[in-house]
Amino acid sequence: MADAGATILARSELESALEEHRGELTGYCYRMLGSVFEAEDAVQETLLRAWKGLNRFEGRAAFRSWLYRNATNVCLDMLSGRERRARPMDLGPAREPIESNLHTLPEVTWIEPAPDALVVHDEGDPADVAVARETIRLAFVAALQHLPPRQRAVLILCEVLRWQASEVAELLETSVASVNSALQRARATLDASELKAGDAAAPADPEQQDLLARYVAAFEAYDMEALTALIHEDATQSMPPFDLWLTGREDILTWWYGPGIGCRGSRVLPTTAANGSPAFGQYKPSESGGYEPWALQVLELEDGRIKELTFFLDTDRVFPLFGLPPRLD
Repeated sequence: MADAGATILARSELESALEEHRGELTGYCYRMLGSVFEAEDAVQETLLRAWKGLNRFEGRAAFRSWLYRNATNVCLDMLSGRERRARPMDLGPAREPIESNLHTLPEVTWIEPAPDALVVHDEGDPADVAVARETIRLAFVAALQHLPPRQRAVLILCEVLRWQASEVAELLETSVASVNSALQRARATLDASELKAGDAAAPADPEQQDLLARYVAAFEAYDMEALTALIHEDATQSMPPFDLWLTGREDILTWWYGPGIGCRGSRVLPTTAANGSPAFGQYKPSESGGYEPWALQVLELEDGRIKELTFFLDTDRVFPLFGLPPRLD
């Protein structure tokens, strides 16, 4: 009976410890996989392995390391033999803003948006929180997918989570020299992508809030003159699951007033931040009355203007994730 009681106590403590690590594991798996849905599946499998291997945990530090080893192995298994996820701009050049250029690709092709609350914790060192937000931006997550899976794990563990090379070597069952070599190659690949950080001002920053309020008002009014003043001249737009992407404010507004004219009269609702950026639920006017879901808009800001617009059109999957209603009356 004493042994059974000890096991029950241990499992009770384990359940609490597992939940404590769920958020950071989800963030790690999201960066590895590019999909928050797959990341949640990977974390569930990781926690299941933890339950089954309870007798192998020896101390809190070993417990956390063992969780990450399980999470890494689960992600590597899921990535085996699979094409990398991407954004439309990773797959080909920008094209003219005409409807005949619209082609859909399977859902598994695309980087998917993630609510900040699922993959980033605001507690702890502000510098670490800032790094966490920067490293879930859509462009960064897409760039990670260019790395071989083990290089990807090394870079995330060392650069984002700040693990020592010796700790990563132990987790991956390899040498410190091998980890340092993989890290060097991963950094070179990311440097070649010429990633540029967006506007990292806090969400409550008054200038950002004013810019976003003016954007919502202009978009709902479909005021092209006002939108012209808010969007960078060299801005980009993409609309997964379509592979078409646009570059330049002129082409974007040509699309909005051409093939995208059905968005006129839309309602736009703010929601929780996505990938470190402001996000909105867009609802188009419905022929039956009210408004039907159309897109999750994720906006990248730079120098006081909108630099990138991503419209995620798979609202059946994405809207519930962001707590957006299925319809507006």
